[in-house]
Amino acid sequence: MTLKDLKPGESGRISTIKGKGAFKKRLMEMGIIRGTELYVEKIAPLGDPIEVKIKGYNLTLRKIDAENIIIDLI
Repeated sequence: MTLKDLKPGESGRISTIKGKGAFKKRLMEMGIIRGTELYVEKIAPLGDPIEVKIKGYNLTLRKIDAENIIIDLI
């Protein structure tokens, strides 16, 4: 399951980040790190962007980026 598949109010734990190089580094700098728990706050009406709460702050991600984050439900 990817982050894109979660609905508002659902939580998950990051298991894998697909991608390489600068893309993966950018996500990791924003706090998207394996083993970190996150909570989906809201999703825009057309599905893009997605707002998540991670490590005590809100982060907004594009749907294309959320497709590369593999999640385990908690």
